[in-house]
Amino acid sequence: MKTAAFLAVAALLTRFIPFSEFFRNVDTLVHELSHALATLLLSGDVMFIHLYADQSGVTYSSYSTAWKSVPISLAGYVGSALFAMLLFFLHSRKKEKVGLVVIAAISVLGLALFVRNGYGMAWCGGFAVLSIIIFVLSKAGLTKFFYLLVAFICLVESVVSALIILTIALQDPAAAGDAAGLSRATHVPAIFWGVVFAACSLWCARISIRLFYKRGFD
Repeated sequence: MKTAAFLAVAALLTRFIPFSEFFRNVDTLVHELSHALATLLLSGDVMFIHLYADQSGVTYSSYSTAWKSVPISLAGYVGSALFAMLLFFLHSRKKEKVGLVVIAAISVLGLALFVRNGYGMAWCGGFAVLSIIIFVLSKAGLTKFFYLLVAFICLVESVVSALIILTIALQDPAAAGDAAGLSRATHVPAIFWGVVFAACSLWCARISIRLFYKRGFD
């Protein structure tokens, strides 16, 4: 209940911040890069990633055997949940500048290697530049605000996106994105995979919140 209440408040607050839509694409990029990384680890090929202004994205890849689609499909939501937890872990250790380097690096990596549509390339470039500027300015208050803004938005989006997939899996299983893909590959209902995604994101969120409480806004 504490986790749910914390996430509800965080979701409301992050929606009121100007340009929050821009920052929510961090979670989308991490999600798609997680698919790409899993593909490469399984000796597959990543053709390209597209990011869109509505915070959706897609990764186009190829791999040799059908079973590989299972870990690749799982990687997206699991990866974004773990990334949010990583950001809060770094915050708990007062390593926000390290976190900024990580955030900027994934944007540069996405732009250099995978993201190929106009909006996605512009977003990756813009976000990387903004992160680098914040890092170079080295003003403690600004760095902490920017870092926590990205961390909280990644946390909220990792949970909200998983819950949305769970809802879609209940209403229209064939349209449930990664859950639908896993269902086709494993013949296990999409609702099961929706529950797996939601449970993983909530578990990571609970740990992230505990890490945040250890330090707070100090």
